[in-house]
Amino acid sequence: MQHILVTGTSGFIGRQLAESPSSTYRIIAVSRRPTPVAGVASIEGDFTDPATLRRLDDHPLDAIVHLAAVTGGCDEADGLRVNVLGTHGLLRYALSRGCRKFVLASSIAAVGFQSVKFRPLRVPIPDEHPCLDRDGYGFSKYMMEEVTRYLARQYDDADFINIRLASIAPDDATPVPKKAGPLTEWSLGELSVMFARDAVRCFTLAVESRQKPGVRILNAVGNPACTADPIPDLLRAWYGPDNGGLDLSHYERPGHGFDPIYDISSIKRELSFVPERSVLER
Repeated sequence: MQHILVTGTSGFIGRQLAESPSSTYRIIAVSRRPTPVAGVASIEGDFTDPATLRRLDDHPLDAIVHLAAVTGGCDEADGLRVNVLGTHGLLRYALSRGCRKFVLASSIAAVGFQSVKFRPLRVPIPDEHPCLDRDGYGFSKYMMEEVTRYLARQYDDADFINIRLASIAPDDATPVPKKAGPLTEWSLGELSVMFARDAVRCFTLAVESRQKPGVRILNAVGNPACTADPIPDLLRAWYGPDNGGLDLSHYERPGHGFDPIYDISSIKRELSFVPERSVLER
């Protein structure tokens, strides 16, 4: 039986992942609050604290799903301390224990879309679009990805999967489709919504995927985009008549006007993941 460490099980993705029944693996949960799920080994603590990590010494570690983080709007120093240095310490500990499979929750915010000054270099936004962040959170997630690249150069048998995760909606929510209008902070995040149950399935497929040494960065957003108007209409409203210089030919093809603003072809190819539920369902 595989033993999977999941951090951040007090969040609703982590909690649902911990509650997902499996006959092939056992979950060890690390969270600031207890994880009272039958069959789950719950360790209450902070993953950035070496004392918490030492409490894992008696547990086998075959893979890690790392969800714990400080999230959007965080203080820059906190983002670097937790998302970068804390993740580095967690991965170092696990690698020293012989673990070689890692699935990490990065963010579509790694590109830096929080600022109204952000302009993507191309659309759909590719998996490895560079970080153009100005506020600290996206930078911290991008630097977390860079930590995995750094460690992969030292451990050439390790498999690191960074999921650039969408804005997540509770399964009982009804997201409001974005309409063409002025550009605001986090506008691209409002377009890129996925339901929690799809996020849980995404991380499950990632941790269960065949070992593939190296680093993968994969966009994971809902399909179609959460918009009431075609993507070209939104981008022209945001960036002006020239679309900010972006090539919109993908979205101008028949049937593609509501495609995701992030390219999700790689995650389908690598993990066979396709969101099952549309955010535009009624």
